[in-house]
Amino acid sequence: MVKRYIEENEARMLEELFSLIRIPSVSAQPAHKEDMVKCANRWKELLLEAGVDKAEVMPSKGNPMVYAERIVDPEAKTILVYGHYDVMPAEPFELWRTEPFEPVIKDGHIWARGADDDKGQSFIQAKAFEYLNKHDLLKHNMKFIFEGEEEIGSASLGPFIEEHKELLKCDIILVSDTTLIGADVPSITTGLRGLSYWQIEVTGPDHDLHSGTFGGAVANPANVLCKLIGDVTGPDGKIRFPGFYDDVEEASEEERSLVASIPFDEEKYKKSIGVKDIFGEEGYSTIERTGYRPSFDVCGLWSGYQGEGAKTVIPSKAYAKISSRLVPKQDYKKIGQLVVDYFNKVAPKTVHVKVEMLHGGYGYVCPIDIPAYKAAERGFEKVFGKRPLPVRIGGSIPIISTFEKTLGTKSILMGFGLESNAIHSPNENMPIALWKKGIETVINFHLEYDKEE
Repeated sequence: MVKRYIEENEARMLEELFSLIRIPSVSAQPAHKEDMVKCANRWKELLLEAGVDKAEVMPSKGNPMVYAERIVDPEAKTILVYGHYDVMPAEPFELWRTEPFEPVIKDGHIWARGADDDKGQSFIQAKAFEYLNKHDLLKHNMKFIFEGEEEIGSASLGPFIEEHKELLKCDIILVSDTTLIGADVPSITTGLRGLSYWQIEVTGPDHDLHSGTFGGAVANPANVLCKLIGDVTGPDGKIRFPGFYDDVEEASEEERSLVASIPFDEEKYKKSIGVKDIFGEEGYSTIERTGYRPSFDVCGLWSGYQGEGAKTVIPSKAYAKISSRLVPKQDYKKIGQLVVDYFNKVAPKTVHVKVEMLHGGYGYVCPIDIPAYKAAERGFEKVFGKRPLPVRIGGSIPIISTFEKTLGTKSILMGFGLESNAIHSPNENMPIALWKKGIETVINFHLEYDKEE
């Protein structure tokens, strides 16, 4: 019945999705300010057509929010669907094989900016709701919140959530904005790493010096900086900041066992990024290192003369931008200060070190034994014929932890993208067959969720 409904309504649903994609809602570019409002209003129209009781475009400190709800019973549980209607810039245009904001169906894929991230995936949620509502299968309340600033940091959403806690009150949050391991290997994202980010400035002499006249007599800020950051990571891959691991929580044996069953070809992985060998914290697999363990990385490093030819100077200053991906329960503010204190303590007297924390965010983890996760597992299994694998990804979606801290609610990250969908890149796409399976899977999630006590 579900498959038949999707097939019979496929053309209409695609055209509705295309009406969103054709609006170039690029939040990073001020020239598209009116497009943000236009896209928000189009979402409002589509949610009303799908059957919500009410939908409205609400102001925020930045781009407008789209809020909608369908209350079937004030005493019933409530699911809040989160998504975003803004997209990344499409540049460079010359690398696109199609027009980025004029969707094209070719080779079984939708090709366009937003086909996956996040218009295509958010639309999966809207169409699943439409089916349940039209067939009188909805036994719980539904709320929707779509923002227009996810691609630029969601600066307005945190204050909006705080201001509208009662409006957004729910039992679980459902998000489609992540990826599957493969089109035939279902997975549920159970964790996101947090982030702390710093800039370090090391100052030696008050001006650049002749390296012949002063070399060997004055500490070189670039040399000092390289040693400071080089000493942070040991040969065993451990990060040496005192107290850094105090709040790191180990994954359960059950979850580690499931992670070990994830298909992973280490040789192919190395070849894909052009390295001869991999490096990381001893005692953990590559997948665990990138999703379950914290990291420390230099993101930028500069000092001295960088033009053509030679210039023999001891630079006055040296700089680095560094980041640390954090795991759930690590407080990015605590880690941020810990790192500042560490560098100030170990810096030699021969230089002055200034460490500035630029930004950060909390990680997130979803237990794999809560009722909503179990419902998601069964929803995937009914459609894909396989139990989905739990996966923690190395990146960060700070707003997910904001939801938890402000509303006290867990999020289920049921994404249907693929790495090959090229989100944020030219030629973004979404396989139509997988898009339809996504709708079917979310429908089954809702039906299974109602079975949970």
